Amino acid sequence: MPKKQFKAESKRLLDLMINSIYTHKEIFLREIISNASDACDKLCYQALTDSAVGMDRGDFRIEITADREKRLLTVSDNGVGMDKADLENNLGIIASSGSYKFKQELGDDAKDTDVIGQFGVGFYSAFMVSDHITVVTKKYGAESAYLWQSSGADGYTIAECEKETVGTDVIMHIKADTDEEKYGEFLESWRLQELVRKYSDYIRFPIRMEVSKTRKKEDSPEDKPEYETYAEVETLNSMVPIWQRAKSEVTEEEYHKFYRDKFRDYADPQRVIPVSVEGSVTYKALLFVPGATPFDYYTKEFEKGLQLYSNGVLIMDKCADLLPEHFRFVRGVVDSPDLSLNISRELLQHDRQLKVIAGNLEKKIKADLGKFLAEDREGYQTFWKNFGRQLKYGVVNEYGRHKDLLQDLLLFYSSTEKKPVTLDEYVSRMREDQKYIYYAAGETADKIDKLPQTEGLRDAGTEILYFTEEVDEFCAQTLRTYKDKEFRSVLDQELEEGAEKRAEEEAEAHKAAFDFVKEVLGDSVKEVKASARLKSHPVCLTAGEGLSFEMEKYFQAVQPDAPLKADRILELNVDHPAFQALEAAVEADPEKARTYAALLYNQALLIAGLPLDDPSGYTDLVCGLMK
Repeated sequence: MPKKQFKAESKRLLDLMINSIYTHKEIFLREIISNASDACDKLCYQALTDSAVGMDRGDFRIEITADREKRLLTVSDNGVGMDKADLENNLGIIASSGSYKFKQELGDDAKDTDVIGQFGVGFYSAFMVSDHITVVTKKYGAESAYLWQSSGADGYTIAECEKETVGTDVIMHIKADTDEEKYGEFLESWRLQELVRKYSDYIRFPIRMEVSKTRKKEDSPEDKPEYETYAEVETLNSMVPIWQRAKSEVTEEEYHKFYRDKFRDYADPQRVIPVSVEGSVTYKALLFVPGATPFDYYTKEFEKGLQLYSNGVLIMDKCADLLPEHFRFVRGVVDSPDLSLNISRELLQHDRQLKVIAGNLEKKIKADLGKFLAEDREGYQTFWKNFGRQLKYGVVNEYGRHKDLLQDLLLFYSSTEKKPVTLDEYVSRMREDQKYIYYAAGETADKIDKLPQTEGLRDAGTEILYFTEEVDEFCAQTLRTYKDKEFRSVLDQELEEGAEKRAEEEAEAHKAAFDFVKEVLGDSVKEVKASARLKSHPVCLTAGEGLSFEMEKYFQAVQPDAPLKADRILELNVDHPAFQALEAAVEADPEKARTYAALLYNQALLIAGLPLDDPSGYTDLVCGLMK
C-alpha cells in the first residue's frame, strides 16, 4: 500500500501539534470526542431533510473502548462518516476542517447548526499520546468504507476496507510508558471517565463506555457476603447543561447542587445569576456569588475566572478575561458558539466577542448585587463581610475608573445607625446645612468612637462614617464626592467654614504658650495650633490634607522602609484645664512646662495609635509627676 506524504508545512504543524500547541496531553480525548460529535451533528442535520437517513437525534451515540493488553483506545461514532476524498482533504492536509467547510456550505442556516471543530487540527492531538492511529470510516450514502493509517510525520496510507455501518472509528495505539510519562493512564477506565466528565460532559450525544462494577452475589450468605465484578455499558456524560435549561425549569436546590459539585464548595451560593443573550454575540451563562469566602481568596494563589465552553465543550477552566477584578469572587460558566478560538481551543483570541461578553456580564453582576442590596439587606451584609473589601479595591483600582459603577454598592459603618449603611442612605439623612460627608478612620468602630475629634460631631447628632479597613480612606479619596457632597475627614480636616479663623484667633490670644510648645517639640511636629474640634479632651494630633495617619500605618506595614510619613499637627484645647496648667507653667516654671508639653504630645501620639518616639522617656515623665 503506497504511503502518502504530508505537505512540508503540514509536517511542521504536526510537530508543533505534538510538542507545543497543546498544554496538556489529556486534551486529545476532548478533541477526538468533539470531532465525533460534529459527525453526529452533520448526519442529524441531514436527517431533517432526508428521510432515508432513518435516524433521529436519539439514535446517535459516541462509544469509547479501551484494550489495555493491546494498548488500543477506540472512539467510535455513527455520524456522517468520510469517503476517500474527505480523508484526503481532512486528514491528509493538517488544518483543513471539514466542520468549517460544512458551516460555510450551510450559509445562513449555519447559525442553527452547532458544530464544534473549525480548524481541523484537533484530530492530530491524538499523536501526543499514541504512536499509531487507524481510522475506519464509511460515509452516509457511500458504498465503500476506507482505512486511513499513520504513525505521524512520516505520512499516511488510505485503502478500501470492510465496514457495515455508517460512521467512524478512531483507533489509537497508546505509546509505551516512560519514566517521564505514564501514557497507560489513558487506557484506565477511571481516567477516561474523569476526562469525559471534565471536558465533554455537555456533548449533546451520549458518550458510552463499558465500565466495571461490583455487586453482591445472589446466593451469598448475609453473614459472609461475597461479591462479583461485572461489566455494564454506561453513559458517561450528562448531555444537557443546566445553564441551557429555562430558569423556570430548574429548582433552587438543583442550582445549589450544581454549584457545590462543580466548584467543590461546601456552602450554598448566596446568589444565582442565569444569563441568556442572543444577538451579535450569543451566549448563556450561569454565575454564582459564593456563600463563604474561599480560604485563599485574598492571597496571590487565588485564580479568578469563569469556566468557558463552546457548544458544551470545555475550552478554559478559568477564563480571567471574562471577569473584572472587582467581581473576581464570582464563579460560574459561560457557553457560546460564537467565540473565535485559536487552533488548540485552549486559548482565546482577544477579540470583540470576548469583550462584549465580559462587558455584559459585568453589568449583570452589578445589577444583581444592587437588587440583592435592595431586597435582602441582611443577606447583603453577609455578602459584604465576605467580599466588600474587594468592591472597595475595585473603586481604587485603575485610577478610579470603576467608581461610578461600584459606589452605590458600598457599605460603611455609621456612628448613629450603629450598622453598615450606604452612601445614599447617609446623604438622605444629612441636615440641609451640612456640606460634607464626614468620616473618621481607625482600627475599630469602638476605638473611633473614643477619639477626641469625633466627640463634638457625635454630641451634635451628626452622622460619621467609620473607616476600619486600610482601603477605606483610599476609597474616599478616589470617590472625592458623592451626589455633590465632598468627603471630609473628622480627624484631619477642618469641619466647617470659620473654624480655622476662630482657631487662629484663639492661638493669637495664647501665642506665648503655643510658641513655647512648638519650640519644645521642634521638628517632631509641623505645627502647634488651637483646636476648634476638641470638647472634653485636652489634645489631639491631626495630619492635615494628604496622607493620613491610617495611610501612614498601611504603608509602614507593607513597606517598612518607606519614607512616607504624615504631617503631625498638634491641636490643643485652650478651654481644658490641662492647657491652662501648661500656660501657667510657661511663665512660672518653664521646666515643668516643658514636661507638660512633652506629656501632651505623647498622649496625642497614643490617641492617634502612633508609636511613641521614646516610650521609656514617656514613662519617666509620668512617674516624675507622681513624685
